[in-house]
Amino acid sequence: MPTKLILIRHGETDFNRKKRYSGFKDIPLNLKGRRQVGKLHKRLKDDEVHKIYASDRSRAIQSAGIIFKGRIIELLPGLREIHFGIFEGLTYKEIMKKYPIVYKKWLKNPFGVKIPGGESLMEFRKRVIGELKNIIAKNKNQTVAVVCHGGPISIFVNHILKSKDFWKYIPKSASLSIMEHKNGKTKIRSLNDTLHLK
Repeated sequence: MPTKLILIRHGETDFNRKKRYSGFKDIPLNLKGRRQVGKLHKRLKDDEVHKIYASDRSRAIQSAGIIFKGRIIELLPGLREIHFGIFEGLTYKEIMKKYPIVYKKWLKNPFGVKIPGGESLMEFRKRVIGELKNIIAKNKNQTVAVVCHGGPISIFVNHILKSKDFWKYIPKSASLSIMEHKNGKTKIRSLNDTLHLK
């Protein structure tokens, strides 16, 4: 039996709506975000999920609490979004005004350019992959839900596909992506599924 990972991106926040970089900032869900994860609760309520993990940021904790009402949720700082350094809390326009040179370089080559005061994508990748590998190792042949952020999910998908297209695989708010791990290999069963939000 494979180990099944249900990777869930948290619901919408005001920062998401305004296209602000959240990173390590502790931003709660907005009303739309709470409704989104409420729909995900309905979709998953009859599924057997053995263990639930979440990033330790409010948006992930709230999402996990609504989706898996009444269940124990283990919080892992290793599942946090990438630290956006000097970009945290700012919109695209604000960053273009303040830090145009480093921002353009980073957008073009996120794996090669480190944001001042933040994490490089390689550091971020090491942190997230390490945490997800631990989760897989601890929950052999079980179904596990991981409620986190767009960045960690994209990094894991890139890791599985041996790709470096960070922007391509950022999933939508309150989406789910399903991975199965067996005999040392992880396969993607679904990606960025938002059928429940229709």
